[in-house]
Amino acid sequence: MQEYRTEHDSMGEMKVPAERYWGAQTQRSYENFPIGWEKMPREIIRAFAVLKEAAARANAALRPDKMTQEKKGAIEKVCEEILEGGLSEEFPLAVWQTGSGTQTNMNVNEVIANRGNELLGKKILHPNDDVNMSQSSNDTYPSAMKMAAAILIHDELLPAVRVLTETFKRLEKENEGIVTSGRTHLQDAVPVAFSQEIFGWRGMLERDAKQLESALENLYELAIGGTAVGTGLNAPQGFGDLCAEHIGKITGLPFVSSENKFHALTSADAYVFAHGALKALAADLMKIANDIRWLASGPRNGLGEILIPENEPGSSIMPGKVNPTQCEAITMIAVQVMGNDAAVGMAASQGNFQLNVFLPVMAYNFLQSARLLTDGILSFEKRCVSGIKANKEKMQENLNRSLMLVTVLSPVIGYEKAAEVAKKAHKEGLTLKEAVLKLGYMSEKAFDEVFKPEEMV
Repeated sequence: MQEYRTEHDSMGEMKVPAERYWGAQTQRSYENFPIGWEKMPREIIRAFAVLKEAAARANAALRPDKMTQEKKGAIEKVCEEILEGGLSEEFPLAVWQTGSGTQTNMNVNEVIANRGNELLGKKILHPNDDVNMSQSSNDTYPSAMKMAAAILIHDELLPAVRVLTETFKRLEKENEGIVTSGRTHLQDAVPVAFSQEIFGWRGMLERDAKQLESALENLYELAIGGTAVGTGLNAPQGFGDLCAEHIGKITGLPFVSSENKFHALTSADAYVFAHGALKALAADLMKIANDIRWLASGPRNGLGEILIPENEPGSSIMPGKVNPTQCEAITMIAVQVMGNDAAVGMAASQGNFQLNVFLPVMAYNFLQSARLLTDGILSFEKRCVSGIKANKEKMQENLNRSLMLVTVLSPVIGYEKAAEVAKKAHKEGLTLKEAVLKLGYMSEKAFDEVFKPEEMV
C-alpha cells in the first residue's frame, strides 16, 4: 500500500509519496498536468544540477552568512549524485506544464533540498531560500535549456559528425581512380570520380560542423543573474557572472552571463539560430543517405554501383531481400528535425514583455533533434557508411553506356553536332563512337584521342 507524507508550500498542504524526495510544488504539477508521455529531458535535469551547484558556490562566496559551507557542501553532493545518473526517478514532470519551466525548477530545488537534508541528518536546506537563492525560474530555465543544448552539441553531436567525416575521408582514399557516371536532374551527366562524389559528402559535414560551432557562441550566453524580469532583483552584485564562471569550470565550456538580461529572458533567438544549424545538418544527411541508397539500389534492377552492409532481412514475404535500413532511419530523423524546427521557431516568436512562456516545448524539440542526430549519425556510420564498397564493374558498365560522354566531343565538332550524335546513338542503340563515325563527323583515330572518360574528371 502506498504511503504518503505531508508537505506544504505557499498554497497549503499536499500528500507526497513517502519514498520520494520531491515536495509539494512538484506534486501539484504532477497531478495538474497528466498530459502525454513526454517528460522533461534528462539533459535539462543535468543542466539544472550543474547550475544549482554553481549557484551554491557563487552564493557561498557572495552571501556566506546565508549560504554556509555546510549548505553548499550538501547541495554539491546532491548535484553530483544527479550528474552521475542517480535520482533519475525523482524528476517525473511533463513537458506540457507551465511555459516558464517553473515547476521543473522547483522539482530540482525540492529534490536537492530534501536529499541534502537527508545526507546532513537535519533539516537546514529550504528549496526556495537556499537551493534557489539569488535565482528565479525565469532566469534558471532559459539558462538550463541553453546549457543543455550547448553541452549536447559540443560533447556529443559534433564528435559524431567528425566520426562520419573521418570515415568519408578514408573512403575517398580507398576509391581514388574510380570513375563513375555523374547524374543531374536524375539524368545521365558527365563523369565524376567516385572519390569526388564522396568529397562532396564530406564537405557538407565539414560545413555543418562549422555552422554548429558558430551557433554555440550564442548558446554560451546565459540569462542567469537576471532573476524575475531581467533586473537582477534579490541577487547580489556579480552573482550572474560568478555563477556562469562556476558553470564553465564544471562543464569545461565558456559560459558567460549575458550582458543584456532583458534580452536573455524573453528572446530565444539563439535557440532558433542553433536549431537552424541542426536543420542544415539534417538536410545534408537526407541528401547523403538518399544518394547512398539510390547508388546501392538493386541488386539487379537498380543502379547497383555501390554495395552497403547487409544488416537484417528486408521483407516478411520476399526471401533474400535486404534493404538500406540505416539510410531510411537517418532520413526519417531528418524529417523529424525539420518538423521540430518549425515548432522551435514558432515557440521562440511567442516572447511577451519580459518572458517567453513556450520554453519547455522548445527545449524538448531542440534536444530531441540533437539527440536523434547524434545517435543516428553514429549508427549510420557504423552500420552503413563504414562498409561502403564500390561496385567497379557496374560503375564502368554504366559509364560506358552514358550518352553524356558526348560532351567531350562538343569543343571538337560543336554542340549541335554532338547533340545529333547522342540522339542517333540513343535512337539506334549505337555507341557514341559508332554514331559519330556513321555521321562522318570524326575519324576513328580522332575520336580515340579525345574520348577518354577517365580523364574527364
